[in-house]
Amino acid sequence: MKKLFNSADTMVADMLDGFCSAFPQIARGTSDPRVVKRATHVKNPDEKVTLLIGNGSGHEPIAMGFVGRGLLDANVVGDVFAAPSADLILDGLTEVTGRAGSILLISQHSGDMINGRAATMMASDLGIRTVALPMYDDISAAPPERKKDRRGAPGTMFIYKILGAAAEEGRSLDDLVALGETVRDRLVTLAAAVTPPVSPLTGKEMFSLPEDEIFLGMGVHGEPGVGRAKVGPVRDLVAQMAEKLLADRPMAWGSRACVIINGMGGTTLMELLTIWKETRRALDQQGITAIAPMIGSYVTTQEMGGFSISFLEPDDDMLSLWCAPSDTPFFPSIQMEAP
Repeated sequence: MKKLFNSADTMVADMLDGFCSAFPQIARGTSDPRVVKRATHVKNPDEKVTLLIGNGSGHEPIAMGFVGRGLLDANVVGDVFAAPSADLILDGLTEVTGRAGSILLISQHSGDMINGRAATMMASDLGIRTVALPMYDDISAAPPERKKDRRGAPGTMFIYKILGAAAEEGRSLDDLVALGETVRDRLVTLAAAVTPPVSPLTGKEMFSLPEDEIFLGMGVHGEPGVGRAKVGPVRDLVAQMAEKLLADRPMAWGSRACVIINGMGGTTLMELLTIWKETRRALDQQGITAIAPMIGSYVTTQEMGGFSISFLEPDDDMLSLWCAPSDTPFFPSIQMEAP
């Protein structure tokens, strides 16, 4: 499949050059150009806890596009589908952390966890106050009794935004970590893949799938799913996925659920809005009100066709923070009430 790059050696650098030149609220790090950070609305890091994440490229706009007021203070960008090194993450921590401390958000994948934890230990040795917060939400990766073994999936965007808004208010490091852990315990995600992505490094499809089948539980790097379904009306697929999500994390009749409908890169907005409609229907049938949706392609795997559904049962504080204003290149405005 054709890809629009100059070369495999420069694709990440070219992307970052374009990104940072397009958005005035973004600046390159002074210690390493793979660090992107806030250039506007920067608060004193001795007074505000800073948030950052290190992650592989190839999933844009996730993380990189969420740097700015009310969200992340910095993103450390790795190679395609590869976690940044511990030394590079340490550069990011050194760049933005002050006396108030920082939280390193780590989407739970093996390389990210190893390098992220190593970076926080190195930071501690240097007297930099940093806490690692693992993020996981993919119900297909492990059963409820082994939640800590789950992969990070698009539902982690709830953690980014809620913690980002709370940090902007000036909440303490301990309060933010506790809030992040509570949000993590209240969210679940399940994905469905319909067509494979093509790796920009190899030019080859990352998995194969028959034309009449859908993978349930596909990970953001093309990790194996938990089952297959036949192609049919999307309402049936969404109902099946909502049932699995609510079985894993039950919500009482009369509850509210914030919803993320995320496209994987090759799914049209027409499809995603239809999936949102059917998700609302599925929740309504269980007496649950779907609110404050985020709909679009934000955690992608190149041009992979498919989507994920994420549910968060918020308390009033979480809902207010989820809908708080932000200023980043790609995080959308979240409306308090669905139409």
